[in-house]
Amino acid sequence: MKEWLEQVEQYGIGVILGHNRSRRANLLRVALLLFSVLYAALVRLRLLFFRQRVIRDRDLGCMVVCIGNLTVGGTGKTPVVEMFARALRERGRRVAVLSRGYKSERTPRKRRSPARLIRDALAGRQPPKPEPRIVSDGTDILLDSRFAGDEPWMLARNLPGVPVIVDKDRVNGGRHAIQRLGADTLLLDDGLQYLRLRHRLDIVLIDRTAPFGNGFLLPRGTLREPPRSLRRASYILITKCDGASNDELITRIRRHNRTAEIIECRHSPRYLEHLVTGERLPVTELEGKYVGAISGIAVPQSFEGGLSRLGAHVEVKLRFADHHRFDAPEVTAFMRRCLDRDLAMVVTTEKDAVRFPTLERYDLPLYFLRIEIEVINGHEHFEACIDRICNPAPAPIRRLPSAAFSPS
Repeated sequence: MKEWLEQVEQYGIGVILGHNRSRRANLLRVALLLFSVLYAALVRLRLLFFRQRVIRDRDLGCMVVCIGNLTVGGTGKTPVVEMFARALRERGRRVAVLSRGYKSERTPRKRRSPARLIRDALAGRQPPKPEPRIVSDGTDILLDSRFAGDEPWMLARNLPGVPVIVDKDRVNGGRHAIQRLGADTLLLDDGLQYLRLRHRLDIVLIDRTAPFGNGFLLPRGTLREPPRSLRRASYILITKCDGASNDELITRIRRHNRTAEIIECRHSPRYLEHLVTGERLPVTELEGKYVGAISGIAVPQSFEGGLSRLGAHVEVKLRFADHHRFDAPEVTAFMRRCLDRDLAMVVTTEKDAVRFPTLERYDLPLYFLRIEIEVINGHEHFEACIDRICNPAPAPIRRLPSAAFSPS
């Protein structure tokens, strides 16, 4: 069943991105375009309801910083969240990360008996909300990647001292972080579209290689919202820069947002880490090496291209659907293919590494490539953003009209 669903997902991606040019795919694109029109109308209506306060957001009384994007996947949010969390913690903020835990499994919980359900219903009592999943309490990692999700588990491992909480209801998760874990700053991971929790700052990521996806909204394209939603951004990060000029992209951005500060950054490879021993090698070890690349991410071409830019010869590739949970036979079979080609090592991404099984034997060294965000233009804007979070302006005093003080 898992394999079938992934095949359907891969086929759908091929249709959406135009890789599949068959007659059936062309007909599907027409049908998806009709659904995109409906989806666009629903997005506009939802945003209007929040803007007009028909649907009200919740203010938890602390700094909430949203880090998100307009498109589905592939912009590199997790390293950006890590960069902000680390910078804020170093400045003395008590940071917690809130995530929905995409494609994670729910932890087993005790079910209430039918008699208890009936008694509560007759008494008018609401069923209690499930407790948020605490991936890390800031001291210990309490869940594995299956129940935490790939990105939350990575953040918990790389951010000692920073609690990481998974809950689809980010209001519930944020309240828990404040009341139980003492947080004073909440980082909302992938939360641009989550409007129930009031944001103080919106940091929007744009992938330089595909700024607005293929130009269509879901399900015909990869846009969650139209580009004009950039007007909500306080800061805009252009990710995956390669040193070339971004003037044309910045001009496009300015059509939708004239005031947000723009920060240009790149995903910088730091080292290779062995999945079993934890041994770290400099990325220069890839120069001239013939390697195999295995991944289950949204944009595998970005990962494989990065290996090539580091001097590696990527001879064998294996791609799975995003968030694919690897099993031992498929990893073992891939390693044997690489061994038959006399390759030096197998390399995967850090996000994929958390979903790898433990193997009985390793025919080749297996490493993941550690990536960190590096700001290459707009350092002063990044520092100003951190200052703005650490030293927020006081909320304006709400003054009542003088008639409120008139004698009765």
